[in-house]
Amino acid sequence: MAWLRSAVLASLCTALAAVAMAQTAAPSLEYIRAGKLFDSRSGTYTENAVLVVEGQRIRSVEKSGFAIPAGAKIVDLSQSYVLPGLIDCHTHLTGRADQYDEIEIFKWTPFVAAINGVANAKRTLDAGFTTVRDVGSPPFAAVDLRNNIDSGFIPGPRIVASGPAISITGGHGDLNNFSPVIGRPMMYPAERDYEIADGVDQVQQTVRAQVKYGVDVIKILASGGVLSKGDQPGAPQYTLAELKVAADTAHQAGRKIAAHAHGNQSIKWAIEAGIDSIEHASLADDEAIRLAKEHGTFFVMDIYNDDYILQQAPKFGLPKEQIEKERGVGQKQRDTFRRAWKAGVKMAFGTDAGVYPHGDNANQFHYMVLYGMTPAQAIQAATIRAAELVGRSADIGELSGGHYADLIAVNEDPLQHVEALEHVAFVMKGGAIAKDERATVHP
Repeated sequence: MAWLRSAVLASLCTALAAVAMAQTAAPSLEYIRAGKLFDSRSGTYTENAVLVVEGQRIRSVEKSGFAIPAGAKIVDLSQSYVLPGLIDCHTHLTGRADQYDEIEIFKWTPFVAAINGVANAKRTLDAGFTTVRDVGSPPFAAVDLRNNIDSGFIPGPRIVASGPAISITGGHGDLNNFSPVIGRPMMYPAERDYEIADGVDQVQQTVRAQVKYGVDVIKILASGGVLSKGDQPGAPQYTLAELKVAADTAHQAGRKIAAHAHGNQSIKWAIEAGIDSIEHASLADDEAIRLAKEHGTFFVMDIYNDDYILQQAPKFGLPKEQIEKERGVGQKQRDTFRRAWKAGVKMAFGTDAGVYPHGDNANQFHYMVLYGMTPAQAIQAATIRAAELVGRSADIGELSGGHYADLIAVNEDPLQHVEALEHVAFVMKGGAIAKDERATVHP
């Protein structure tokens, strides 16, 4: 009898364990009805599709007529235009567009950047940008933001994080035209190690140090810039040899590298060095454009923020020197965008968010269409092309099986009126609804 009781008990335990395992393994499925689903590969819509979402990812995309099981959890976007979550490849999440007074930086502690970043990450996600590449924040704020968002502690987009941009002494990323006794010991406690690097040995060491502290991408300042003192946008800063060691070291560590480069010579050197993307690319000539196409180098061109810099930033203390530099390159950059796109250069969406207010990222779509793209091509630049640039095509940039359930919905057709993307009513990231304002009607 004892043997029988033991056998019955064992059988019962096995059965209960099997039930528990089945319940644990049972997928939690969600069904999303999409009235018009944007295919970022073809640039066209699929009508009345159903996305089957399991956990954070899309299990499958079903065609019109698919029968959703009774009692299933449904998100009804059947009256909406549904697109992949947007991607901005050039942001500064810790920056604010209402603080251009150069003296203000001496009042900041490291905590200011963190506070800014938390607020700006939420604004960016609410605007429909479910992934961003942060290409320049204090060390290592973007890495910390990324980790805290990924853990679910704070809301925000997926972040491809860099450290502070690497600059030559006296370059676009240095503190220029101040007394030599002025420094930033709290903001950059190891500035020489992590931001300023001269010569191939220092550049190599700095890239390695940034990888050590968890960055996803390296940012190097190849030329002068606009929003800095004492340099000129077109002037080369790093040499070809320095850029090459930066690119090689980043790639050896499995990281991509982006080069800030307005100037033509710096653009050419960065391309020849094997850098993955040219940020700004304002003054590229026909040869630089040809090289970019030949090497498959991406241009990431922030052609919206010229309006904000010239019209709004002076109200917040932007110095005259920077205003004049922007006047010198703003329209030229837009003209270069048109020529580069027409020539077939790879383009990824990037806005320099932080130079203008975060959350207004989609304002750039209007200008991309104005300067040569179709609405579908502009959206592809912010989805499938951007995903390719950041090396995450398997996860983001399109709505298909295996990809994250990162998506947005708008009330108006963005292929007819791309400005519709400035008013995103619904945002989902990883299968979780981050924003739902579908009852709100925008003019």
